[in-house]
Amino acid sequence: MASYISCPSLLTPRPTNPRYKIHQIRFFPAQPHLNFGQFRPKCCRIENCNHKQDKGFSWKECAISIALAFGLVTGVPTLGVPNHANATSMFDLGVLISGPPIKDPEALLRYALPIDNKAIREVQKPLEDITDSLKLAGVKALDSVERNVRQASRALKQGKSMIISGLAESKKDHGQELIDKLEAGMDELQQIVEDRNRDAVAPKQKELLQYVSGVEEDMVDGFPYEVPEEYQTLPLLKGRAAVDMKVKVKDNPNIEECVFRIVLDGYNAPVTAGNFVDLVERHFYDGMEIQRADGFVVQTGDPEGPAEGFIDPSTEKTRTIPLEIMVKGEKAPFYGATLEVSFFFLLELVHSAFTGHYELGLYKAQTKLPFNAFGTMAMARDEFENNSASSQVFWLLKESELTPSNANILDGRYAVFGYVTENEDYLADLKVGDVIESIQVVSGIDNLVNPSYKIASQ
Repeated sequence: MASYISCPSLLTPRPTNPRYKIHQIRFFPAQPHLNFGQFRPKCCRIENCNHKQDKGFSWKECAISIALAFGLVTGVPTLGVPNHANATSMFDLGVLISGPPIKDPEALLRYALPIDNKAIREVQKPLEDITDSLKLAGVKALDSVERNVRQASRALKQGKSMIISGLAESKKDHGQELIDKLEAGMDELQQIVEDRNRDAVAPKQKELLQYVSGVEEDMVDGFPYEVPEEYQTLPLLKGRAAVDMKVKVKDNPNIEECVFRIVLDGYNAPVTAGNFVDLVERHFYDGMEIQRADGFVVQTGDPEGPAEGFIDPSTEKTRTIPLEIMVKGEKAPFYGATLEVSFFFLLELVHSAFTGHYELGLYKAQTKLPFNAFGTMAMARDEFENNSASSQVFWLLKESELTPSNANILDGRYAVFGYVTENEDYLADLKVGDVIESIQVVSGIDNLVNPSYKIASQ
């Protein structure tokens, strides 16, 4: 069991790395565009695409749409300050398109599992909704929690046989054990609510959701697809793994070190996650400094010297990996291609706001691992080379508030492969020069295939 060290918030302003600058334009409100330099996320390019003409799109609407789209794309650069004049209308459109974003990293990981069991999802959702219920004032909070618990209990009783039948054969005993614990825990949570013990609700909710996560993971039977042949010799994470990243904080009397738990998702990004785990086992990141911390991202992974990535000793060349994006509804990730947002996409978006029609194919291309959560972890790469990622990684320090999921400048352009699930809030306290003392795999190392670090150690 990992030991977590409390990390008090920093009280002093965080310096910005002078090597890099933020360049923000309002593609949607408060959605920054970046200039990370080479191997770093950059501004989205506006490119042409095949576009079907809408016969009902009048010239007047066209003129208005072009004007609005142009204003969105070429807004005055800011440093993370939203344009409140545009925020309301675009936020409403975002809600119509995708609904409120899921920002909890563990919930995102649950929904990203390659399973299709409606019964367990109907247990999961009301348990997750307890978080919002607890935000209500006074007795309304516990009344709402009680409704959540009753809904989850009812869903578990009605769907138990379907849940059990969805367990992988080799994991049935373990899954059944977790279901039994979930049932007992649900009764305990009901008693907590009846006793009006508000403080005990959140810890018990977390425990129950851990059981749900375990049951859902026990539904996965092996690795669900074949990685393309050209990438099969790379280190691959065929499943999930967890790592602890211990960071030494400099020049701050309030904190010395902090440990971040990160869950890596190889189901949706086996090449990307496998590459990272392999580098972790090589101790590549141990002793490396935080190289960017500017309020939008925390970034590291650029080794000393002229190389901007990991030099494989066996080839004496930089090891690069392809851009890897898993889309909902697909059985395997897309490789080497972005899910581009185009100028005509913007025109149709604004047109849809006028007409109320949202039948856009691009909306259906939703990533399984979106940039929704504070602490979303992804690979940095060169803007013009989709397959140029190597060792540089970044953690997002913004949540998706006004920007619809999968309609921003990051989703579909950079490979997400995990989320920080413990102490993520303290990522914002890191600064350039703080040192990663170590990153260690704490679970899931058996899911790593083709580990090149073992070859290196021979």
